[in-house]
Amino acid sequence: MAFEFRLPDIGEGMVEAEVVKWYVQEGDTIEEDQPMVELMTDKANVVIPSPRKGVVLKRFGREGEVVKVGSVLVVIGEPGEALETAARVEAAVSAPAAPATPAPAPAPGVGEAPPPPGRVLATPATRRLARELGVDLRQVPPTGPHGRVTKEDVIRFVEAQRVPTVPPTPAPTPTVPVEAPVAPEVGPLAGLEERVPLRGLRRVIARRMTQSKHTAAHFTYVEEVDMTELVRLREQMRPVAEAQGVRLTYLPFIIKAVLIGLKRFPIINASLDDEKEEIVLKKYYHIGIAVQTDQGLTVPVIHDADKRSLLDLAREVERLATAAREGRLALHEVRGSTFTITSLGKLGGLLATPIINYPEVAILGVHKIEPRPVVRDGEIVIRHMMNVSLSFDHRVVDGAVGAEFTQVVREHLENPHLLFLQM
Repeated sequence: MAFEFRLPDIGEGMVEAEVVKWYVQEGDTIEEDQPMVELMTDKANVVIPSPRKGVVLKRFGREGEVVKVGSVLVVIGEPGEALETAARVEAAVSAPAAPATPAPAPAPGVGEAPPPPGRVLATPATRRLARELGVDLRQVPPTGPHGRVTKEDVIRFVEAQRVPTVPPTPAPTPTVPVEAPVAPEVGPLAGLEERVPLRGLRRVIARRMTQSKHTAAHFTYVEEVDMTELVRLREQMRPVAEAQGVRLTYLPFIIKAVLIGLKRFPIINASLDDEKEEIVLKKYYHIGIAVQTDQGLTVPVIHDADKRSLLDLAREVERLATAAREGRLALHEVRGSTFTITSLGKLGGLLATPIINYPEVAILGVHKIEPRPVVRDGEIVIRHMMNVSLSFDHRVVDGAVGAEFTQVVREHLENPHLLFLQM
């Protein structure tokens, strides 16, 4: 009997995924655990294996198409089995949904019809506005990301109750014949523009960055760091690390300094649960490292970074960066970060306003290290200077706290021997 394989929830509350690549064709014989399809979630690419042996009777979802959790991906049957099940599933997928008859919306404050079950996704500010206006959020059509009801949705809903629907006045019949439409002329930019579908990792980045900017109240704090002593220390340690097969960059030192800051200021190693109106303080330290790949920016995660030595951090940074660029990251390697560091190395510029990796509440942007003239003890000297840009979610982190955290990070980078006293 044919088996309908449905898209499972393979992420943290995943609701959909994009079909990246099919590894099987309709009519192919397939073995159990054989790769069937590669999907992209909000976190990473995942290859889905076949749950059983059989023949691929039908596939659903073209490459580049988004499929919902719970929808049928593949129908697998026995050799020679009729395609009745596949045809039935295809008909169910392609059939248009019957239009729902909207129930008359009651005026605010009047007894309402039974709303659909389930908790509505909305921010505390939106819920407060709804309570003030006497609106049941379960009746408001959402337009926000992931089905979130926004304040604008509530306002539109209230206005719709107040403004009576007036049938449009029919346009007068023209007394002169209407000319046939003329084909538009070819403009001067014809052939000079190209449209590229927003797909894959680029679509994931677009959605997550939009969600972060529309949810977290960003503010950015910029500071300069004298890296002269750390530059000297790294040069001394690099041959020792290379002898152990480790490429020692500045990033492991920066991670160590960040970890010290996070332990002093737990509010920065946190997230905000909008639904429950709770700040979640994390007592584990999973550091995300933004890596540029051919497909776009991705953030692999160093789990339990506070339990790793400097050389172990260096190994893990190199391993994850290589896996990210080669598209080999496992799902668990891109999940659960509590704080993110982003760096462009020599291309890092002077400052930036990095976007928080939501639902985290802070992110560190690291810029280039370069010799610059600075004043020390009343004299102008040349030092190796680096700027850092930190963005915080002002809903959780006050400006003074963000500044104090930054100064702790700066202090330990300028005096790197302090890092080894707290390892």
